[in-house]
Amino acid sequence: MSTMTTSEDTAGTTVATKTVTKRTSHRTPGRPIWQEAPSGPVQALKALLIGAIAIVMLYPFIYVVAMSFADPESVSSGQLFPTAFSVDAYTSILSGGVITRALLVSAGITVVGTLLSTLFTAMLAYGLVRSRHIPGGKGILVMVLLTMLFGAGLIPNFILMRELGLLNSYWALILPVLISPFNMVVMRAFFMGLPQELLESARIDGASELRVFLQMVLPLSKAVIAVIALFYAVGYWNVFFNAMIYIHDTEKWPIQVVLNQYVVQNSDLAQVTNPDKPPPPSATVQNAVIVLATVPILCVYPFVQKYFTKGVLTGAIKG
Repeated sequence: MSTMTTSEDTAGTTVATKTVTKRTSHRTPGRPIWQEAPSGPVQALKALLIGAIAIVMLYPFIYVVAMSFADPESVSSGQLFPTAFSVDAYTSILSGGVITRALLVSAGITVVGTLLSTLFTAMLAYGLVRSRHIPGGKGILVMVLLTMLFGAGLIPNFILMRELGLLNSYWALILPVLISPFNMVVMRAFFMGLPQELLESARIDGASELRVFLQMVLPLSKAVIAVIALFYAVGYWNVFFNAMIYIHDTEKWPIQVVLNQYVVQNSDLAQVTNPDKPPPPSATVQNAVIVLATVPILCVYPFVQKYFTKGVLTGAIKG
């Protein structure tokens, strides 16, 4: 009796083993199940979902661009999507002077602010990496990190800008946000991951800290510098609230303030169009302003795309 039971158990175990073997025969040995290639239906479902998300994300942008080029007849007829196109809106607002001046102001603030912020952030991050060699270095690091948790507030900042004589000055849009603590922490983490043996060998050969920083640290940190510069550039290009508070002269307004004034607040669009020609429909003018305020910063992404993935993962993976 016991022999028959043992034989049955053995047979059952063999059948179960064959079943498990069949189920796992398509898997690569040593790889977890979540790393296996999904089945055909799952791949099709993922492609369908990603396509739907892409359409939802891209359609508003495509619609705004199309409406900015819409012919006046297409706008007046109430078409859901324009079928006839014209560049009258762009010609009118670019020859009006207001939008062109605002674009130049934003471009200047973005270029100067990004260069200064990236440079000073890199200098501070490298200095804090070497904080154990600097008296009070850890205290400086703690003080910088505390600024991520506590802010002075709007009124004290406004009083400070007024006392420094920075009101109605472009420096009021750059100096208060010159160094971002978050960006500094990211860059510091990247610097800490650099091969210290290489840097020490340069110091042994007589290189100063400034030379090590300029000729070794910065060339090895192109990825994180590109990402941090992109973060700063987007922030400076989109500056709005500080410009509303500190800049009173309308001729010094950046493009985002002009965008808010003539698109959100519905101010008289005749001020931004060419007075010598009949103004295009307000819908095309507003959408053209939106495109001009958005597209320039989008053109920066292709140049830093190859560095972006590596830079944003800085400090996320150890070992």
